[in-house]
Amino acid sequence: MSVVGWLQAVVLFLVVLALTKPIGLFMAKVFQGERTWLSPVFVPVERFIYRISGVREDEEMPWNTYMFAVLAFSAVGFAWLYLLLRTQAWLPFNPQHLANVPPALAWNTAVSFTTNTNWQFYSGESTMSYLSQMAGLTWHNFVSAAAGIALAIALIRGIARTTVKTLGSFWVDLTRACLYILLPISIVACLVLVMQGVPQNFHAYQTVTSIEGVSQTITGGPMASQEAIKELGTNGGGFVNANSASPNENPTPFSDFIEMLLILLIGAGLTYTYGKMVKDTRQGWALFTAMSLLFFAGLVVVYWAEAAGNPLTHHLGVLGSNMEGKEVRFGAAASALWATITTATSCGAVNAMHDSFTAIGGLIPLINMQLGEIIFGGVGSGLYTKLVFVVLTVFIAGLMVGRTPEFLGKKIERREVTLAMLSILITPLLVLVPTAIAALIPAGLATLNNSGPHGFSEILYAFTSTNANNGSAFAGLGPNLFYNLTTGVNMLFGRFAEVIPIMALAGALAGKKAVPEGSGTFTTYSPVFVALLIGTIVIVGALTFLPADALGPIVEHLFSLQGKTF
Repeated sequence: MSVVGWLQAVVLFLVVLALTKPIGLFMAKVFQGERTWLSPVFVPVERFIYRISGVREDEEMPWNTYMFAVLAFSAVGFAWLYLLLRTQAWLPFNPQHLANVPPALAWNTAVSFTTNTNWQFYSGESTMSYLSQMAGLTWHNFVSAAAGIALAIALIRGIARTTVKTLGSFWVDLTRACLYILLPISIVACLVLVMQGVPQNFHAYQTVTSIEGVSQTITGGPMASQEAIKELGTNGGGFVNANSASPNENPTPFSDFIEMLLILLIGAGLTYTYGKMVKDTRQGWALFTAMSLLFFAGLVVVYWAEAAGNPLTHHLGVLGSNMEGKEVRFGAAASALWATITTATSCGAVNAMHDSFTAIGGLIPLINMQLGEIIFGGVGSGLYTKLVFVVLTVFIAGLMVGRTPEFLGKKIERREVTLAMLSILITPLLVLVPTAIAALIPAGLATLNNSGPHGFSEILYAFTSTNANNGSAFAGLGPNLFYNLTTGVNMLFGRFAEVIPIMALAGALAGKKAVPEGSGTFTTYSPVFVALLIGTIVIVGALTFLPADALGPIVEHLFSLQGKTF
C-alpha cells in the first residue's frame, strides 16, 4: 500500500462529502415540488409530459397502487427491450450488421436492464447494435435508476407523513428523477468524458494497423452518453466487454476519478434528501456515517490484499502487488478502490477483473453485495434497503431497553417488523438456494472456468450479484441456458420481491401518528445508534452467508497459503 494510493481514496471521499448536501438538498426540493434553479427550463417540459400522458400532478397513490405502477412500467420496459434485441438485425444504426440476439440471451438481458442489474452474458461490441445500445440499454439505464429513486422517495414519505396515507405519484416521481436529476448530470458528465477521449459517434468500427504491424479493430459508437448514465444510475453495463477497463470507456486517470464519483454521487446525496424530508438532517448524516465506515472497512481489506500480492507467488520469492487482471494505467490502488465502490453500490461496472483478485480481495466485493447493497447502495435501492435495517435496529434497541420501539416518533409494531424481516430474508433465500443447486447439477458446472473453491466462488458471486441487482461478475462463469434462465429469474425477484414488502412497510408507516420524544426514546442519529446499526447489518450478513463464503474465498485463501491453486 502507498500514500498515493490512499490519497486517491481520501480525495474522492472528500469530494463526495462536499457534494452530498447540495445534491441531497436539490433532490429534496425536486421531489417536494419546490422551485429550483432548473425550474424555468424544465417545468414547462414536465407539464407537457403530464399533459400528453394523462398524468395529474396532484393525484397521489396508496402504496399498492404505487407498486402496481412500478411493476406495470417495468413490464412494458422489459417487453420493449426484448423486442428490440430480437429484431435489431432488421433495424437501423447497425453498421456492423450484427445478428438478432438469441431468445435466452435476449430474455436475460431484458430482465437485467429492466431491474437496474445490467448483468451481461455477452460482449457488447460484438452483440449489440448502436440502436440497441441507445434506445434499449441506455434508455433503461435512465428509467430503471429513476424507478429506484422514486421508490426510495415513496418510503421516505411514508416515514415522514403523519396525516396522509398516500406516498405520492410514481409517474411524477419517475419524470422528475429523469428530468431534473439524471438527465442534466449525465449531459455534463458525457461532455467531460468526450473531452477525455471517450467516443461518441455513429461510425462503423475501424480496422487499423498498429506500429507493431498488427491489424486491430477499434470500436466506436455512442459510448460516452451510455457511460455517463451507466455510472450515475449505478447501472454498470459496459458498451464493450472490458467495461471501464477499456481505454475507450475509461481513457485517463481523470475519467477514472469522474466515473467513480458518479457512481457514489446520488446514493450519498439521498441520505441528505432523507434527512431533509423527515425534517431532521441528523438522521441522514447518521446513515451517511454508517455507510462510510462500512465502505472504508472494506476498502482497507481489498487494498491490503491486492497490494500484498498473491500468496502463491510468495512461495517463489516474488513479492509485490497483484496486477493480474488489472488495468496497468490505474494500478492496484485504483482497482481496489473501484471494486469496493462498485460493490458498495449496485453499479457493477469494473476497471479490473474481480476473477483475478486474490481470494481475500474478491471476498470483500462479495460481502458488500451480501450485506444487501446498503453501503451507499444503488440509486434509491441503497437508501430504502438501509432504512429497512434502521427499522430492524430500532426494534432490537426497543427490546434491549424494554419499551415499544419508536422510529421518528412512530411506534414500530408487529406488522412493520414482519415486513422488514421479510424483505431482508429474501436475499439469502435467492442467493444460497440457487447456488447450492448450480453447484450440484451438470448444467451448473458445465461453464465454470475453475474448479474447487474458486469455481464455487464464481457460482456464488453470480447469484449474489444478480440478486443484489449489481451486475458485476467474477468473469469466470460462462453463459448457458441454465444460467441465462436462473440468473434472469434471480434478477427479477431480487428487484421486485424485495421491494414489495418495503412499499407495504411505507404504506404501514404513512399516516401513522407520531408521539413526542420522551426520556426513554432511543435517538436514531447518535453514535451509539450508528454502531448498533452497523452491528445489525454485519451480524445478519455474517450469520447468513459466512458458511457459503467459507467454502469459497476463505478456503481458497487457506489453500493459496499452502501453494495450491485451482
